[in-house]
Amino acid sequence: MSHTSFTKHYAEPERAAGAVRHYRWLTAHAKPLRQPALHTAGPRFLTFKRIEGRPVRPEDLPRVAELLGHAHGAAWASDLHSASVDTPHHFEDGTQFDDYLGPRKIALRRRHEQGYLPNKTALHAMLGLLQATAEGPCAFYKDSNPRNFIITAQDIVAVDTDDLSLAPLGYDLAKLIATLHLTYGPLTDQAVTTALLAYNAAARRYDARLGTTDRGQLDSFLGLHAVLTAPYVGRNGYHYSLPLRFTHRGAS
Repeated sequence: MSHTSFTKHYAEPERAAGAVRHYRWLTAHAKPLRQPALHTAGPRFLTFKRIEGRPVRPEDLPRVAELLGHAHGAAWASDLHSASVDTPHHFEDGTQFDDYLGPRKIALRRRHEQGYLPNKTALHAMLGLLQATAEGPCAFYKDSNPRNFIITAQDIVAVDTDDLSLAPLGYDLAKLIATLHLTYGPLTDQAVTTALLAYNAAARRYDARLGTTDRGQLDSFLGLHAVLTAPYVGRNGYHYSLPLRFTHRGAS
């Protein structure tokens, strides 16, 4: 085993190929998001340059929020300005870039089957919340949890490109906030607001329409993440739970 490289193994070749496709798309269109060099791509493994550092902590939230704002703004300007959150996009090789609604409708129905939504009324409320948030300019979701960024002495490096889909602006920032809560406990209201301001200011540099995510929208995204991440509480370093609520203030 090399101390200068890291190898991730996959059970299915399709998952490895998808991760490479996502890595290359992010490299081309989300340039502010630095990634480790990809040395080798095999049918069931990927080998990257090893990056020494630590995962995101609550005190890093403003910096990572700003980075996400830049990455989402750059990706919109480069490719996603023609995409819609409710319609699959396509990568350069013609394969499908999942939309926002489809995979999450499936996931919410699965959470109902698993017992994380108590009844069909709650399921329908969450499906309505999902639909209400499917608006505005298009960004991407790459599972921004604290372990998927490495904080080094000089930089922030994004890792793990297994998941990539379209999403509204602010959705992946909400994933970071939700998973910081799951890992370290509740964040202060001021910390969340400061992160949102940093995210919007960065995104707005690419187009005035991109820096408009408000706190109501962010809270709606957090409500969705509370349900979608519920099965992982007690795993992956998630020691705290997010409050589940089956009503929302609306996404506008």
